[in-house]
Amino acid sequence: MKASLKLAALSLVLLCSCQPNDGWQKLFNGKDLTGFKQLNGEAPYRVEDGCLVGTSVTGQPNSFMATEQEYGDFILEFEALCDPSLNSGVQFRSESRPDYQNGRVHGYQCEMDPSDRAWSGGVYDEARRGWLVTLVDNKLGQAAYKKTDWNKYRIEAIGNNIRIWLNGVNTANLYDDETAKGFIAFQVHGIGKNTELEGKEIKWRNIRIKTENLEAERMQGTLAPEVNRVPNYLTEAEKADGWNLMFDGKTTNGWRGAHKEAFPDHGWKVEDGQLIVLKSGGAESTNGGDIVSDNEYAAFELSLEFKITPGANSGIKYFVTEAEKQKGSAYGLEYQILDDKLHPDAKLYTTFPGSRTLASLYDMMPAQNKRFNGVGNWNQAVVKVFPNNHVEHWLNGFKTLEYERGSDAFRELVKGSKYAAPSYNEAGRFGEAPQGHILLQDHGDEVAFRSIKIKELK
Repeated sequence: MKASLKLAALSLVLLCSCQPNDGWQKLFNGKDLTGFKQLNGEAPYRVEDGCLVGTSVTGQPNSFMATEQEYGDFILEFEALCDPSLNSGVQFRSESRPDYQNGRVHGYQCEMDPSDRAWSGGVYDEARRGWLVTLVDNKLGQAAYKKTDWNKYRIEAIGNNIRIWLNGVNTANLYDDETAKGFIAFQVHGIGKNTELEGKEIKWRNIRIKTENLEAERMQGTLAPEVNRVPNYLTEAEKADGWNLMFDGKTTNGWRGAHKEAFPDHGWKVEDGQLIVLKSGGAESTNGGDIVSDNEYAAFELSLEFKITPGANSGIKYFVTEAEKQKGSAYGLEYQILDDKLHPDAKLYTTFPGSRTLASLYDMMPAQNKRFNGVGNWNQAVVKVFPNNHVEHWLNGFKTLEYERGSDAFRELVKGSKYAAPSYNEAGRFGEAPQGHILLQDHGDEVAFRSIKIKELK
């Protein structure tokens, strides 16, 4: 009998030793904080019942329990339970460097959002570019989070593609190459002086990671709407969906000077994948001048990234016809680009207060709900013009305004703006041309553009 038991045990050992290692490793041992270090804030963390537990505390900034080891490509799985009154997240490919905001933690964050907004599983770029993936267009993803129960997250960071799955639903499908490697960290969000939120907890458990044979491990299922933030690059899905690059990151092909046959020979440059208008004193179109697209567009979605210098003024115009007689700046509806804090235009207007600020319809309609990433950082502008003439401005993933081009309300906006003057309206009703060029403005301040792409809508 004893011999039989020994033989069975030996057989089991041999069987286990022959099984291939599936490659998963525990990131957290469930007993102590070995392999971790705390960064940024001093909210308390502890280990309890195999869980990593963080507790909110007043007077502290965001706190992070970060891995000492850095990870590049990986698949990370964990379960999380967050008090419904809090907000939290898990950092990945993140950094803390003395030369960046005195060591502030920054990088990708997988969101934990128990609020009614329901953006859990989105991607927030902590202390850098803000929201990269919201769940505005992902209703299935918004319904995936369980406010009062454990939630299972899966982060697949493979090359420049980041996919997040929440309880089996794909909430984020992002292409981005800002950071290829960094630590993983578990956040206790700062609560300021709100004593009602003090002592609330976030728990994580069953935290494991895999760093090899990742493509074969990708979760299969319906993917979330794709978001591409790789500069001057189109994914295969974007190409199939009709997107075209208007700037290749290397040349000025596809652009010319406004009222000109060629691209300006000065005042603009292409450098490091950026199309840059150079500083020349702040006057409008007195140096290189505005540039316009070779092609004209009727209904479209235009997306680009811009980076302004302190006090800068510029703009993105659309439905530009060059029908006016003067040869300076061409006229068109304008998505305003401005440093609202330093440029005096932010306080100027004809009739509508705030209508010359960032992301506004210039001098006609002020932007609302703005999320600006700051001077010197990249910001994303989107203009959507639908076939029914409904128009929207977006800034960093948030809609700032909408209007109906050609409607009675729109014409009232024109009447109340500087464009009511005959000199701006020689060709007829301002802003109502059936199609027109896209224009990038030279207003004498240095502004950089990249990732300029467009999709025609039908």
